[in-house]
This record gives sequence, C-alpha cells and structure tokens, in this order.
Amino acid sequence: MEFSRVADLYEKIEDTTKRLEMTDHLVSLFKDSPPQIIDKVVYLTQGKLYPDYMGIELGMAERMAIEAVSRATLVAKKKINQLYKQSGDLGLTVEELLKGRFPPLKALTVEDVYSTLDKIAKTSGKGSNEIKIRLLSRLLRGSRPKEAKYIVRIVTGKLRLGIGDMTILDALALAFTGDKSNRPILEEAYNLSSDLGIVAKTIAEKGLEGIKKFQVTIGRPIRPMLAERMSSAEEILERMNGKASAEFKYDGLRIQAHISPNEVYLFSRRMENITSQFPDVAEALKKSLKVDEAIVEGECVAVDPHTGEMYPFQMISRRRGRKYDIEKMMEEIPVNIYLFDVLYVNGVDLTKKPYLERRSALEKIVEETDKVKLAEYKIIDNPKDLELYMHIAIEKGCEGVMVKSIDEDSIYTAGKRGFKWLKYKREYKSEMGDTVDLVVVGAFAGKGKRAGTYGALLMAAYNHEKDVFETVCKLGTGFTDEELAKLPELLKPYKIERCHPRVDSGIEADVWFVPAIVLEVRGAELTLSPSHRCGWGKVAENAGLAIRFPRLEKWRTDKSPEDATTVQEIIEMYKNQLKHI
Repeated sequence: MEFSRVADLYEKIEDTTKRLEMTDHLVSLFKDSPPQIIDKVVYLTQGKLYPDYMGIELGMAERMAIEAVSRATLVAKKKINQLYKQSGDLGLTVEELLKGRFPPLKALTVEDVYSTLDKIAKTSGKGSNEIKIRLLSRLLRGSRPKEAKYIVRIVTGKLRLGIGDMTILDALALAFTGDKSNRPILEEAYNLSSDLGIVAKTIAEKGLEGIKKFQVTIGRPIRPMLAERMSSAEEILERMNGKASAEFKYDGLRIQAHISPNEVYLFSRRMENITSQFPDVAEALKKSLKVDEAIVEGECVAVDPHTGEMYPFQMISRRRGRKYDIEKMMEEIPVNIYLFDVLYVNGVDLTKKPYLERRSALEKIVEETDKVKLAEYKIIDNPKDLELYMHIAIEKGCEGVMVKSIDEDSIYTAGKRGFKWLKYKREYKSEMGDTVDLVVVGAFAGKGKRAGTYGALLMAAYNHEKDVFETVCKLGTGFTDEELAKLPELLKPYKIERCHPRVDSGIEADVWFVPAIVLEVRGAELTLSPSHRCGWGKVAENAGLAIRFPRLEKWRTDKSPEDATTVQEIIEMYKNQLKHI
C-alpha cells in the first residue's frame, strides 16, 4: 500500500473539524488497507508504532529531526530553523522545502515508512543518534512533499489528527461490518486488549466472529473499570438496591499486575508498563500470589516504614517515571500494594463474574505479607454505617470509600464508567469541597508578573457520550512560581494552531493544546455559565456549568484525558449542590 494514500487521507482528516467526516475518511483508509498491515496503519494514525503498554517510544528530539531534514533537502539548518520558526510546524517546513523537486523514482509504501520508523525507535546505545538521523534523512529523500510532512510529524510526536479511540472503533465497525452498531463488540475486544492495532487486524482478517473470540491475555493490560460519584450515603445505597460492599479508597497509584511463571508486568491506569519503576512491588506480588497465572488490581501506596502510616498520592508520584536511582527510591519511599480485584486466574476469565465471587477468588489466591495486603471492605446495608465506615477509612489515611454493587450483574466492565462502582469521599459533604480532574485544552497569555508565561489555563471535563472535552473553568491559582515559569515549556509538545476537534469551547483561548494533561482542581462552587460548554443545555437553556474560584491541587500524571471527571459527574455535583442551598 502506497504511503501517499495514507498522507492524502490524513490531509482530509486534518482539514475537517466534523467527527462524521473524519470517520468517513478513516473508513475509506481502512477499507484500502491490506489486512496484513492494517494494524500498522492504525498505529501510524495514532502517531505511534505499538500499543502504549509496550513502552516503545518513537519521538525524536526536534534538533535531530531538523538535522535529518537538512541532510534530506540539502538546506542549511540555520535556514530550516528560520522557516520552522515562521510556520511553527516542522512538517510544513519540510513539505515546502521538497516542493518543486523531482519526485522519487520509487513509490514509498506503508511498510517502508513503518519499518524505518521502527528501526529508529529501537536504535539505542553509542552512536544511536547518528543512526536515527541517517535513517530519517534517507526516508525523507524518498518521500513526496506531503508524505514527508506527515512522516516528520509522526516521528516528532506531533501528528495531532484529532482522532480518538472511539472514532477509530466506529470506523472499523463501518469498514468491516457495514454497521456502526457493532462498535460495542469491537470496543469490548479493545477493552480486553488495550490494542487498537490487533483489534483492526482481527476484524479485517477474521471478521466479527474473530472479534467475539477475544480473550484476556497475560501481558496485555485490561482497560480499567471506572467509577461514578455520588454525594450522600442515602443516595448511594438506594442506587445499590439497599446493600453494597464499602471498600477503602486508598490514595495511591492504581496498578494492574499480570503474573506468570516467568514474568510479572505492572501497568498503570493509563496502560503504561511501569514494572521497572516498581521492582519491589513485582517481587512482592510474585511471592504473595499462590497461583501460576493471575491478573489482579490494587492501589500502590507510599507508607512510613516505621509507623505503617499511609502517605498521600504526592509521595508515591515521586517514584513515577524514574529510570535511575530506583534502588535509592525504594529505600526512601517504600510502598505497599492493597489488592481489591482479580480479573483472571490460571486461564479463567473472571471479568464476567459478580463482584463478590471475584473478591472470594482474590482472597483464596493471596497470602498477605508486609508488602501485599487485601483492601479492607465491609458489606453495608444502612446509610449510618456507610457514613461511619467512610470516616474510619479517612482516619486510616484513605480518601474515603469505594462502594461496589454486590448484585448478580456486578461484573467487571472493562474500560467503562458506571454506577456499579461509586466513589464516596469526605469532600462531598461541602458545596464543592471535592476535587475534580480536568484536562488542559487552552491557555491565556500572562500579564504583569506573569508576562512571558501563561496567566491561566482553560480546563475541560470529558463528555464520554460525545467523546469531546467541554470547557468548565479558567485555572490561574494554586501554581508555584516555578510551575508557572515552566508552563510554556511543559505544554509545548501539545501546542496546536487552533481549537482541537475534540474540544467544545465558547471561549477563545490565546493558545490551544491537544487534550493530554490532567490536573486535579478544587473549586468553591458550580454556577451556570453562558460561556463554558460543560453540560450545555442540560440544566438550563443556553447555559453550561462553570467552576468558580478553581485552584490547582496537583498534577495527575497517572491519568489519561479520558479518565478525567465527566460532564455527567459535574452535572450531578451541581444538582446536589442545589439541595444544600
């Protein structure tokens, strides 16, 4: 398959902000893709080479990409930097530089592009930078201008087509079954594998029946089940048919552990392989679990080695992302893991089993140690007991409790947010004392003391039904001076020229970003807003909801944008607030 076909469709996708048109272009692309390489087409469209959990990063530093462009076009780096500064897009720069030149004699294929980028991603060690530059330069010399534009954007991590996972699944359903209503079947396969490429290849080669046979596999993370939130013990138990399991909600890092005889994999809630960052957890689980194979979930919490007291999330976050000094950090910040679910044991998929059956299975396979413990829980059937248990959890250093359905239909719904799990935290007892997780989608130029940086960030909640991010506030307080100074550099990789297709905003920001960074925010109250689009028209005509006096609490590097607080949650918080006014 010629890469020019892919580049043409990328350009069409880039030129529209309408999701239906994007989907139509993707359908055309997937229909044209040979089954044996459709997984590669999907990965490239996502701006990657492999699913996230494999941890193979493609990104090249801009200076290396500029060197490769210089060698490919025979234009001095100084001139390229000038053109790049004017356009703000290295892809557009190389496209312009290649225009008017003789086209390459041989058409570039998807396989050519993928295999070269794969070599770039996997090259390491002494002299690796030179090899990467040489490989990219050779690939660009054999490219047409438009092809080169998208190759450079992919390799520098700036493809930014505005396509979400659900849009790709819609397109695959339409391309290979002719019916978008089959998307839930594909989505379930994706939720069990966290790999859109393998879903695409399976549907292309084996059809819908092949998709229906998808199974849980050790080493492929299952997308985590998510919880809704409610604000009172009475409402929660009413939703749970009067009786439920209340489980301590630990303030740590959620981990999904895959254990086999030869290997242990630890995945974050964003599907990142973090095994190398927590070798102590991997070793402790290997010793604690009394089975050959299992997939378990737990909350990893930093603890005081002398008192056993649990530290807040900020402490364990210091161990995230580290490549060096791992042993030192294990000593400085020891951790425990509190297991709360089991999804697979010795070839048996437990995701379709009710909660209490899974909990029983978990208790049978875990031998508790100083490092591995079972999450505390209690079956509760009245609001006063739930309220008391929540305060007990807080007293022990937890955020509150997670209330889980014990009904027969309380299966593990991978990748979905629902009312079978409900968060109940102390902050819900005040107007908007609770924090929310919001996504950075834009920024406003700083003035006065903040000149040269951003004065405020435009924040959004996630609308799962529409797969868009709806603005809910401007965030300008709670940052340290150091954080403020670093904001432009920190957000630079996500900067784009216009409002992202998945962002719904009635406010014009000075700078726009790809929805990627999640911040935890606390506000004073929720109010109606004629400008913000969160829950537009849901609680009042021609109005959305806005958070008054928002303040940064912490950076949530462990959460993906789709894990952010949902628009529906914001609406429910507003309705609950009204009950107390």
